[in-house]
Order: sequence, then structure tokens, then C-alpha cells
Amino acid sequence: MNLNPLRRSRPTLPAPRALLTLALTLAAIGAVVSGVEAATPPAPSASTGGTSGVSYSAATLHGYVNPHGQATDYVFQYGTTRAYGSQTPLAPAGSGTSSIQVTQAVSGLQPLKTYHYRILATGPGGATAGGDRTFTTPKIPLSVAIVGVPNPVVYGSTAFVEGTLSGTEGANHLVQLEANPFPYVSGFKVVGNAERTNTAGGFSFALPGLLENAQIRVVTLGKPLVSSPVLIEGVAVRVTLHARATRRRGFARLYGTVTPAEAGALVGFQLLKPGHRSVNVGGTVVKQGTSAVSSFSRVVRVHRGLYKALIKVFDGAHVAGYSAPVLIR
Repeated sequence: MNLNPLRRSRPTLPAPRALLTLALTLAAIGAVVSGVEAATPPAPSASTGGTSGVSYSAATLHGYVNPHGQATDYVFQYGTTRAYGSQTPLAPAGSGTSSIQVTQAVSGLQPLKTYHYRILATGPGGATAGGDRTFTTPKIPLSVAIVGVPNPVVYGSTAFVEGTLSGTEGANHLVQLEANPFPYVSGFKVVGNAERTNTAGGFSFALPGLLENAQIRVVTLGKPLVSSPVLIEGVAVRVTLHARATRRRGFARLYGTVTPAEAGALVGFQLLKPGHRSVNVGGTVVKQGTSAVSSFSRVVRVHRGLYKALIKVFDGAHVAGYSAPVLIR
């Protein structure tokens, strides 16, 4: 027995082999922990699909995304070059483990343009772009709209047919005016010379000396052949009105002519009230006249103011017409 208090026992040290084993074990644990910290989630897969519903201003883009178990979003990039320049709003593709089909609609496109597009998927593991694909928008179909100015036009006066040729190739295009006069059985015939639309597709034709109602249309020359809707250009009878005092106080004779002759047509005299509806003050019928002109006359009670005559016709070749107003003091 060692009774010397100054003498201490030495600690027992592990053998060298045990130390080596411990060191290797700690190193292995550290490597595993370090590998877990450095591991990166997988990036999503993306594949650009085809298109559908392509019009001159819009299209629907298709693609495929596999999130590989990570929360993934996607967009479609598109533009007239491979630089794209535009993209759809960010949309979720979920966090599944299989490929899904996705779509996005784009609008505001230009007609007759080739567009590049691709899908781009992004997730915690990074971003993946699908391959570049293209589609071409079609032309805007040509269409013609017309209006008669004025409509109706007074008998024997000049009317104008104005309109626009709309569409991708509407500018600098030849158009032709055609007319089919009352009773609309002779068919459409060419009127005047063809005209070329301006840079906005606009045009204007003159119809001088119209004598009866007519069906009007404007057609394109060359392909494609496009026609406007048929317009009825009305021709109103020409009416004159005069007033003459009578011996009866508060009465006047209203008289005038109607061209062309419209014997039997109804005449209505109206007192104009600015800001209010006109007031009927009497009427008569058109009397037989010459082959070209007929007349009317009637004594009516009057007040101070402006008067006009309305002629209602029923022959189908013309429409109702008003006289210019006359002042009775």
C-alpha cells in the first residue's frame, strides 16, 4: 500500500488504436453533417409545348413542368425575337413529383408577326427554361363599313359615300362603289371610278344628282373580295314653302311645290318651337301638277314664328322631305 500522500496515480490513457478509431468516427459524423447542410434541392424540369387559339391579337401557350417535390412557379416569356421582352404573370405549378401541363393566354399581339416563346420554371433549386418555339399571328381580315352623307339627300343633290376598309392590308387598297336603284331589281352596277384607300383605310365617293332611293355598297378590287353591308341611300322630295297674308286676321296661306311630282302625298304644316317639339297647325294634300312638279296650298291659322312643310310620300322611290322654314311676323 502506498501511504505517501505526495504520490499521485497517473490516469489511464486509451490505446493508440482506440484514438484512431475515435478520430475516424468523428470525421465521418462531421462529413455527414456537412453534406446535409450543403445539399441543394433539385431544380424543376420544364418543357415548352405548342399553342392554341392563335388569332391576330392573342394566343394560348402550353408547356410542361415537373416540380420534383419542390414549390415551383412558372411563366411564359414571349416576344418577336429570342430576347422575348414580355412574360405572363407568375403562376404556381405546385410541388408534385410528376410532369403537369400548364397554359397561359397572351393578348395584345400584332397581326402577321412571328413570335418566339418559352416556358421558365423556378423553385428552391433554381430555374429551368424550356426550349424556344415560335408561332405566327394571322392577318386581320378585311372589312368595309360605309355611311351616306347626308342620308337622305334632297332630290337632285349630291350625296357622299364615306367609309373605311379595316384590316391588316386596308391601306392603299383599291375599292369600287356600286349602286342598285329603286325598285332594286336591276342589280348592282359600277358607279364612277375605283379609288385607293388612304393610309388609314379611308375613302369617299360622290353620288351626284340622285333622283331616287338606291342600294349602295363598296367592294374591294382584287383578292380577297370583300363587300360592305348594303346601305339604302334615301332621296327626299324637294319641297318649297311660301307664306302669303290673307284678308282674315290671324290666317295666312301656306303654299309651295314638291319635286318630283307627288300628287296625293300628304302635307303637314308645323310651327317650330326651339327646344320643344314642333306643333302641327294643319295640312292638305299635294295637287296634280306637271310630270315633274306638283303643288299644294292651304289657308291656316298662324302666329308669329317659323313654319315648315313636311311632305309624306308613299311611292317607295323617295322618302319624306321638309321645306326650308319661313318666318311669319
